[in-house]
Amino acid sequence: MESTSVRNLPVKQASGTPLPGGDDAHPVPGISVPDWLSALPQLAAIFSCENNEITLVHGNARFAAAFQAQSERADAAAKMAAAWRDRVMGFIRSGRDSDSFELRRDGKLGPEYFMCTIGRLPAAQGRPEQYLFTATDRTGERTIEKNLRRELLSDGLTALPNRTGFGEEIDDRLANSAWPDKAQFGIIAIDLSRFSRVNESLGPMAGDELLITVAKRLKSSLRQGDVLARIGGNDFAIFARLNNGLSDALHIVQRIKEALSSPIRLSDLQIRVDCAIGCALSLNLDDDPDDVVRKAQAAVKIAKRSGKVEIYRNGVLKEAQRRFSIESRLRDALAQGGLTLAYQPLIHLQTGEITGFEALARWNDEELGHVPPVEFIAVAEESGLITPLGRWAAYEAAQALSRWDAKFGQPLPVGVNVNLSPIQMARDDVASMFEEALRYSGIGGHRLTAELTESAIIADPDKARKLLVALKGLQMPIAMDDFGTGFSNLASLHSLPIDILKIDRSFVSTMLEDHDKAVIVRTILSLAESLNLRVTAEGIETQALALALQQMGCWQGQGYHFAKPMPEAEAFDYWRARWNFETI
Repeated sequence: MESTSVRNLPVKQASGTPLPGGDDAHPVPGISVPDWLSALPQLAAIFSCENNEITLVHGNARFAAAFQAQSERADAAAKMAAAWRDRVMGFIRSGRDSDSFELRRDGKLGPEYFMCTIGRLPAAQGRPEQYLFTATDRTGERTIEKNLRRELLSDGLTALPNRTGFGEEIDDRLANSAWPDKAQFGIIAIDLSRFSRVNESLGPMAGDELLITVAKRLKSSLRQGDVLARIGGNDFAIFARLNNGLSDALHIVQRIKEALSSPIRLSDLQIRVDCAIGCALSLNLDDDPDDVVRKAQAAVKIAKRSGKVEIYRNGVLKEAQRRFSIESRLRDALAQGGLTLAYQPLIHLQTGEITGFEALARWNDEELGHVPPVEFIAVAEESGLITPLGRWAAYEAAQALSRWDAKFGQPLPVGVNVNLSPIQMARDDVASMFEEALRYSGIGGHRLTAELTESAIIADPDKARKLLVALKGLQMPIAMDDFGTGFSNLASLHSLPIDILKIDRSFVSTMLEDHDKAVIVRTILSLAESLNLRVTAEGIETQALALALQQMGCWQGQGYHFAKPMPEAEAFDYWRARWNFETI
């Protein structure tokens, strides 16, 4: 059988006149208007209006059941009838051909919703203008929408409002509650301090159980009208009306502390819940609630560091915003090579010889300008950027030594000190980092000194000891920075493979005027000698200080008296200029 293409079939042009159908193709004139209305699946009626009175002409059974039947809830039916009449009269007066609107009524099982339409029928002689009205039950759809909205605005674990729902609850309270004169509102932010430890040690199920229990206890501390929400993973917030200002807020804080004071049982363990609390108060009811919430969150961050309840102060939010800007810009700077190292000379106090340099990170940002190290390093530690920052500093310091050697034609008799953050020591494989830095640069381990603080050792002594042993395996010297400001004792110094003690500048800079400081410096020098350790004094600003430390037998010093931190090229020139050694 041959196939025929559709394109090849003959096509005849159709006539413009429609063909007449048979008699059975026309509607039967005998069907009445009520019959037509009865066939419609929705509520339907035809009515007229004369002298502001609405008269029902025809209505199907569904319309009668929904709009006319009297029930036990006659008050609800009357309210709906009044609302319906107002909307219909408004349409009639408007002169529009059609309109649509939604009606709500209280049913036996809850709210019911109807989507209504109304249109004008063609006018006829001998009767007033008539209107066709239909209504479709949308209760099921609205219930689904309501449930979905509830899920979007609430926390699935605790059933509390989430961050978005919290904002809507606050707006509702401010708009629809009676507020006395001079009343204000406050936000109390709560951060569970040890939540991550529970998750790590006991698992996420235990963490969820902890959150549920904490939510119940916090809810028990609320007053009528207060709103509790879970606005983050382990962050809660309370909206409170404050008739007496700060005293009301502190009273709520005290109730929170009491609610969380007793331990929570998880499995076979009893966990004590520690939390950081920050408060922010509105100046008046016109304040933006979102702004007050942000202020409370800024206060709770300070509370996490201070260990006390913090009340938001002017400027704190700007500080938090600046820290966020620093974090964002620092992340870009690390990725794009926007940081540099400056090198401050280390001087042998007996001979004036340059024995090495301390590498110090410097950052001059296009948008932020010069950012002090104390500021961006604190942000790096808080955000986790300290790990890539520390790795960059170690690699760059080792490469600088390699470049100096190449420029001089042979290895320089100097080394570079690199600072280690306690957080970097806890999170990074520091030994592997230094091993790679040495291997990539081709320099010996004895020329790269690791500086760490007392706090880094105290935080985890066993881990610190293993790290120091690994660094000694790379032949790296170890220096304890800021010695005298922490809690090190003779036993810890004796058991750790430390080579150098660095006396903190707070003792050195004023030791000529402060007898007690001078005694502390002499004591540290004596201790170091008994332990066969060398000592570096920081903060030498004058020649008198340098001479005094030289006479005390201090090995090495650094400070502005000798030189400020300088770029890599200037540091090399500084060393070469003093290569023949100078007296101090």
